Amino acid sequence: MQTLYLDAFSGISGDMFLGALLDLGLDFEQLKTELAKLHVHGYELTQQREAQSSIYGTSFDVQVAGGKDHGFVEHHHHDHEARHLDDIEALIDGSDLSDTVKHHAKAIFMEIAQAEAAVHHMPLAEVHFHEVGALDSIVDIVGCCIGLELMQIDTIMASPLSDGSGFINVAHGQMPVPVPAVMQMRVGSAIPIQQRLDVHTELITPTGMGLVKTLVREFGPLPENAVPTRVGYGFGKRDTGGFNALRAVLFEKKN
Repeated sequence: MQTLYLDAFSGISGDMFLGALLDLGLDFEQLKTELAKLHVHGYELTQQREAQSSIYGTSFDVQVAGGKDHGFVEHHHHDHEARHLDDIEALIDGSDLSDTVKHHAKAIFMEIAQAEAAVHHMPLAEVHFHEVGALDSIVDIVGCCIGLELMQIDTIMASPLSDGSGFINVAHGQMPVPVPAVMQMRVGSAIPIQQRLDVHTELITPTGMGLVKTLVREFGPLPENAVPTRVGYGFGKRDTGGFNALRAVLFEKKN
């Protein structure tokens, strides 16, 4: 088993997390084969190795038929198979994925849904929104859990996370950064987050925060006794004016 260290100097999203795992050597075809066990359709995965700031990494994307919206929406422009938390849980439970993947994926969705329910002041059962309801997020979150299992990663550590500042424009107007669901997920947790005043967009998405809150066990610098075996970079989609990537380090601990 291996330990994964996430260096989140430019935040974290589902796309960045999967891009980093692919850059570390996760088999793309195996990931697709496992995701097919969800029995959902209407999406396509893309991966591309490219350079940003002359540094090579991997850009991962989920392309959904009909495009994707960001944030909470009460009406769907196009129907997706899963909308509410219980639909998503039923989809995961009904799949042929391993128990570990099911358990982790459901825990991440629960974390995000609880935050959205609090922010929008609605019962958990009524939360239906694109950040979780969209196919995009289902594929991202389940894909991340599959990737960790395929790579036999059992422990995840992370640096303090960085987020941007200011506001982002969404379908319902403006949202402050960190976005409300991410801020809500900080309640009762001691996840270290620093705000970068030079970046005027969101760096931590609700999916990224859900992954971190559910899966990361320890925050701080890379341990001094770590012997890194591989380093990978997963690129984000935001224009930050700088190097927007998640750096991931696989390592073994020497006693």
